[in-house]
Amino acid sequence: MSCVRERFVTANQSVILFGLSLAFTTPFALLEVLNLGNTNMEDTFPVWLETPPTLLWQFDLLRSVEKLLSTFLLVVSARFLSFLSLSSLRICCARQDDQKNKSCHEVLVLISGFDVKMEIQRSSFVFLSWHMLMASLADIGLAAAINILSAFAFLLAFAIFRIQPINDRVYFPKWYLKGLRSSPLQAGVFVSKFVNLDFKSYIRFLSWMPAALQMPEPELIDHAGLDSAVYLRIYLLGLKIFVPIAFLAFSVMVPVNWTNNTLERSNLTYSEIDKLSISNIPTGSNRFWTHLVMAYAFTFWTCYILKREYQIVATMRLHFLASERRRPDQFTVLVRNVPPDPDESVNELVEHFFLVNHPDHYLTQQVVHNAKKLSSLVSKKKKKQNWLDYYELKYSRNQSTRPSKKTGFLGLCGDRVDAIDFYTAEINKLSEEIELEKDKVTKNPKYVMPAAFVSFRTRWGAAVCAQTQQSRNPTEWLTEWAPEPRDVYWDNMAIPYVSLTIRRLIIAVAFFFLTFFFMIPIAFVQSLANIEGIEKAAPFLKSFIEMKFIKSFIQGFLPGIALKIFLIFLPSILMVMSKFEGFISTSALERRAATRYYIFQFINVFLGSIITGTAFQQLDKFIHQSANEIPITIGVSIPMKATFFITYIMVDGWAGCAGEILRLKPLIFYHLKNFFLVKTEKDREEAMDPGTFGFNTGEPQIQLYFLLGLVYAVVTPFLLPYIIVFFGFAYVVYRHQIINVYNQEYESAAAFWPDVHGRIIFALVISQLLLMGLLSTKEAANSTPLLITLPVLTISFHLYCKGRYEPAFIKHPLQEAMKKDTLERAREPNFNLKEFLQNAYIHPVFKGDDDSDSEVMSEKWEEQEPVVVQTKRQSRRNTPLPSKHSGSLSP
Repeated sequence: MSCVRERFVTANQSVILFGLSLAFTTPFALLEVLNLGNTNMEDTFPVWLETPPTLLWQFDLLRSVEKLLSTFLLVVSARFLSFLSLSSLRICCARQDDQKNKSCHEVLVLISGFDVKMEIQRSSFVFLSWHMLMASLADIGLAAAINILSAFAFLLAFAIFRIQPINDRVYFPKWYLKGLRSSPLQAGVFVSKFVNLDFKSYIRFLSWMPAALQMPEPELIDHAGLDSAVYLRIYLLGLKIFVPIAFLAFSVMVPVNWTNNTLERSNLTYSEIDKLSISNIPTGSNRFWTHLVMAYAFTFWTCYILKREYQIVATMRLHFLASERRRPDQFTVLVRNVPPDPDESVNELVEHFFLVNHPDHYLTQQVVHNAKKLSSLVSKKKKKQNWLDYYELKYSRNQSTRPSKKTGFLGLCGDRVDAIDFYTAEINKLSEEIELEKDKVTKNPKYVMPAAFVSFRTRWGAAVCAQTQQSRNPTEWLTEWAPEPRDVYWDNMAIPYVSLTIRRLIIAVAFFFLTFFFMIPIAFVQSLANIEGIEKAAPFLKSFIEMKFIKSFIQGFLPGIALKIFLIFLPSILMVMSKFEGFISTSALERRAATRYYIFQFINVFLGSIITGTAFQQLDKFIHQSANEIPITIGVSIPMKATFFITYIMVDGWAGCAGEILRLKPLIFYHLKNFFLVKTEKDREEAMDPGTFGFNTGEPQIQLYFLLGLVYAVVTPFLLPYIIVFFGFAYVVYRHQIINVYNQEYESAAAFWPDVHGRIIFALVISQLLLMGLLSTKEAANSTPLLITLPVLTISFHLYCKGRYEPAFIKHPLQEAMKKDTLERAREPNFNLKEFLQNAYIHPVFKGDDDSDSEVMSEKWEEQEPVVVQTKRQSRRNTPLPSKHSGSLSP
């Protein structure tokens, strides 16, 4: 009760926090209203044009610290939604002993979990489990109410924001990029340009839900691509698996568990949830046969759904590839590790090799150049050009004074110069450097990599080349399907193929240390953030730190800052590691980063929450145990952590999905960029930042819910409804986002599905092993031999699916390729395929729309390519066909 009373005492602090949040977010809307879409800016906000040029460095700084600032914005938004409970409960619980205020700490964890969710965006809740205690159904009900109210607050805010004309580009950017939607700011009366005056639309604030479900799947594939449609099927897969399992578990297992009185007779502390779990079954009871039978039933049902879904997705992929319009990657193969030849260049060598070995199907090739430095120069020139456009626009609106700037660091120091002349000179200098670098890239053999994109006349020819060994030496002339041009990660094309193995070994070791030792530097930083450490480092702050509010703030907030910052940047760290490994496509980078993120979550969230301690402590504990004791150690702890994972699902899943649809960060940054940085319509399109569904972070998070559901289906079925609510709600939310917001950067034709299937199989096997360990502690020895069969059957099923369906995601059937080629030849007999493929795989710096020199470069490239000298190699005498460029006949 003292905690509740103090909650009202500290209400004034919460009101202050609310005021600060409101004061922080309100000016952005005001700036947008004053800005009027950056048209006639001098009429609406003339003071801005008179801002001293010395302050202009702030705009460049805004770009560089955007990620850090977005974190702060998320913290503020979280406080805004939980201010009535969070701050006061933290202060209250920090002043009292943990053992005397278990319920207070329970509520604190449940509420602060939502706060942490907003601050770290789907990050690990490992250390929340340290505070989790036995919670009753009433506690869980309170947590559910808090998270439902939080989600409802997000949805209500989204419903209001999305119908405002001023936010139209934030919540419907996909339609703008497709050119199917026009800005509502260009028509209507002044007020209606910024505020929706149709009050009926506010009543229909949930109308977006049925609208998101109306688009049929074939239309969704045409609209957003197969990747997006199949990604949504992961959520449907969760519903298909867990809805029948939950029905069966509550019909059979919950009555079996509830009708025992084992916990009531014991001296243990328990809750109503524990009475619904396997913990309420007495040791050695025959009722464990029910759990054994249910484990078999759940496994067979999950495998049936997985097989059916694998078959559906494989069919969708083949149909998509067969029915899709012509794409360059369907005719192109990436050739790597081209052997060096002293007599011929790489370009000549590739042409000669494929004329000899694929004479009827070879069409053209494009060698790969190391253009990393050139890309950097072009990027710098683009930034300088943006600033030049800005100052010219500013001068055109106020010609009384030419804009100026300081040439030093961030415009804070150095000589003051004319801004337009300065950037003009900088651009001219960069243009000269770009021309010199282009000459080096195109003429110097050192910049030519031993790799090339080789295109064929037919899909059949490309399929044969991509799926066969080209040389007697299996380490040379390595071929694989070329990624889609949008999917190519050009920076990694310059990495020598021979170094890939070493790079991946280095990253494997680095990831091991990142996973098991990441808490060492964080713990060091946290040790400096406690009261004793601060008082020791700064004794003059002791009187200030000992104040009740400050002390509570330090104890309740600062220790987690280092962890939160690390978890925010963890996906970016994993992506950098994947890039270092040398993957040549963005889709491959995301799939590898997703795998590592899932492993990290499995060890540090799942195992870290079940077995209290860091991953390194877990590793040390497992090393000193026999292999058959590890499932027992984990299995015994599983029932006790059900409450924590229920809280995790509500916080991360329910409120997290609602936070995703609100798009608070893109909303704020769009208005900031639109006011400060946008100069043209293209700049405004870039400011929209539609983003993608983020496979490298989203899919591992979904897989964690599959793991929790499969593990607790037999142990604590009470957790299943919370997972079902997540999958259903997330399906609607992400379907809306994919239709209206996300703009996928590439199309891999659902190449990620084998990874999805494999991780669910892994979760299923883990659940079986842990159940085996748990039952072995319950003296259910008779059931253990039967449980051993389950992992064997599951792995056998996985191997069957891998052999039956996975080839459709790796190889392309020759039958399908021939069918598609024949159909296209009949429909378009005169189509110029060579012209279609000629520049498909040229580095973007040579054909960018933004660079004024790109068109000239493309022309140079096209002029340069036909200039191929006659081969000097002796093996040319065995060439049955003449060179298509030199026109010479074979001697």
